[in-house]
Amino acid sequence: MRTRKMVKELEEKGNSSDGEFWKRKIEEHWIIFVTVIIGCVAAVAGALLVLFWFIETSPVGAMGTATIGEWTLAWIWEFFIFLLLWELLIVGIPVGVALGVGWYFWWKRLPAEERAEFKGRMRGRGTAEGGGFGFAMFIAYSIYMYLTGDFFTPFGDHPYSYWVYSWFLTLAWLLVIFGIPAAIILTIVYFKVWRKK
Repeated sequence: MRTRKMVKELEEKGNSSDGEFWKRKIEEHWIIFVTVIIGCVAAVAGALLVLFWFIETSPVGAMGTATIGEWTLAWIWEFFIFLLLWELLIVGIPVGVALGVGWYFWWKRLPAEERAEFKGRMRGRGTAEGGGFGFAMFIAYSIYMYLTGDFFTPFGDHPYSYWVYSWFLTLAWLLVIFGIPAAIILTIVYFKVWRKK
């Protein structure tokens, strides 16, 4: 198609740096960029207001009056799940719909050449970062504490060292459960595939 050909030509040219390209596009479409920035600021402000409202009205955490020692892992999970649902309902879904509809109409109004230019610049830009380990570790820690019977135990019932050592025990179990099979598989692959090459 014509658009694919234009994208390929623009990729091959590469006559301007990313910084120059985006600076030029912001100058050309400054109204859209200002609108998006205002929308993002409003969304962040709305998310903070929902957070403060939830802290003050939620029975999880005794409406903001519970001490740290009274909290449990079960409370943390309950708090974040309900907070996420309220954030999605009040802020996330409306903002997502507004951005999606706005983007769609703006994108359809762009000339084909400019769309091809944007596609050429955005192609192959992965944004996957390694930030999921902390959350995965928290899930594993919660499972470990549930199995030990301390999932519903207030943090104040044990010294802080107990909770810290439990975290390290969780990490050790993860290394045993996933590390040993990974080491075996890598050893087999090494001798069967890599060494032969």
